[in-house]
Amino acid sequence: MPALLEIKDLFVSFHTFSGEVEAVRGVSLSLRPGEVLAIVGESGCGKSVLCRSVMKLLPQNGWIKGGTILADGIDITNYTQRDMERLRGRLFSMVFQDPLTALNPTMTVGAQIAEAVQIHQPGLKKAAVRCRALELMDLVDIAGGEERYGRYPHDFSGGMRQRAGTAAALASNPKILFADEPTTALDVTIQAQILDLLRDIQVKMGTATVLVTHDLGVVARAADRVAVMYAGKIVETGTVEDIFYAPQHPYTWGLLRALPSRAVVGEPLYTIPGMPPTLINPPKGDAFACRNEYALAIDYQEPPPMFQISETHFAATWLLDKRAPKIMPPLGGSYHE
Repeated sequence: MPALLEIKDLFVSFHTFSGEVEAVRGVSLSLRPGEVLAIVGESGCGKSVLCRSVMKLLPQNGWIKGGTILADGIDITNYTQRDMERLRGRLFSMVFQDPLTALNPTMTVGAQIAEAVQIHQPGLKKAAVRCRALELMDLVDIAGGEERYGRYPHDFSGGMRQRAGTAAALASNPKILFADEPTTALDVTIQAQILDLLRDIQVKMGTATVLVTHDLGVVARAADRVAVMYAGKIVETGTVEDIFYAPQHPYTWGLLRALPSRAVVGEPLYTIPGMPPTLINPPKGDAFACRNEYALAIDYQEPPPMFQISETHFAATWLLDKRAPKIMPPLGGSYHE
């Protein structure tokens, strides 16, 4: 099945007072129709920048420095904002992290969803627009749509606002939905509901979803494939089973060991030592080397290539090189078995 979205060797930078920040460094990813791809990593690793680069929603000091973005077979790498206006909504849409700031506080929720419908279907009559907006509210499980149509965002809970934002994003039946940490500001119960909602939408509409998160619990519940991102690079990709049951990159081990579900009673929760490197002057070798207790000498000299472990599983770590010493990963199993 051909990829719906294909990113090849993408570089994205920002001009700052301190210098050029290399936020995305040589990322290559693909997304198939109807698939949920989770991009996981610590804050600041480049997850949201990657998604905004595809949609051309970067701030003025950001630019695509190199690489290619193919969306539904179209090379959109050098598209202008006017070109992108024809694609946003129709080809891809985005659910933002904070629904309270994403929604207009001076407009009713129903009017905002209806506005999104009208922009993409300008020929619809007013009654049909309202009917479509109510259908979308029902799709995202906003009960009592007729009554809530005229309510304002501040009348909604955080979970209901996120549902309203999702309804507006789906107004044009996009092929690709970017969900940028859609559960961050919500409690655990509502998080589960929003994740189930995204899964239902994927099933009902066949929409491919890119789910940005730092929470591996979210990944386990919602994703088909996972891309682990660190310091602007993809360091491991695979199916959910690959990542959770056979992780190969030391950074992925750290993320999994830090899950509260792996905590031992009476012992402190594991944390990855150190801090991510600055991306103004990224290290010349493996960016994770200074935090990696299994780092080899070559990690400080050369960035590792992406090694293939199986048809679905890849990881960028020198530990997978045939010349590397055998080690016992902290999560069980071993290299070079």
